[in-house]
Amino acid sequence: MTQKELLYVEDAIGHEQNIIDICNETKNMLTDESLISFIEKELKKHTTMYEKLIKCLEDKSNE
Repeated sequence: MTQKELLYVEDAIGHEQNIIDICNETKNMLTDESLISFIEKELKKHTTMYEKLIKCLEDKSNE
């Protein structure tokens, strides 16, 4: 992985973490169940992407 690619992945991880934090904060402020459900789905998507990006870095560091 090139330095540029590594920086891109690190940025993407940071963005995903930021979205996860925002989703959690937003979910805690909501009372509408349909909105909570929507945020929970988004939270799951971004958590999955975050985990995939972390795994990508781990796999590259083990090569």
